[in-house]
Amino acid sequence: MTDYSEYETLINEFIVCINETRYYDAHETLEKIWFPRRFEKTPEMNLIKGFINAAVSFEVIKRGRPKSAKKVWETYEKYIVLLGGFESPYNSRYLELDLFLREKNTELSSIS
Repeated sequence: MTDYSEYETLINEFIVCINETRYYDAHETLEKIWFPRRFEKTPEMNLIKGFINAAVSFEVIKRGRPKSAKKVWETYEKYIVLLGGFESPYNSRYLELDLFLREKNTELSSIS
């Protein structure tokens, strides 16, 4: 059984970090969920890894490397297909997070 007690707090913190352009911190925030469970190779942990990749993509854009960022974003796209394909109390949050990240990616890609 998965302990989701901290997920809501960490997801909210991830969003705050993204909004504040602290993309590295956003990455580190979701690592708190993914890292202890990284060997599980479940769809949910792969999806979390995808969200982490989105934050990495934004950090790479911030560092002035849009081509590299696009490649990292493609990794996000690889994992996001898992969205909704498994049972989780956070599926609706994950959907919201995907929309949020796509909007941010569009915004950042138009600037770079």
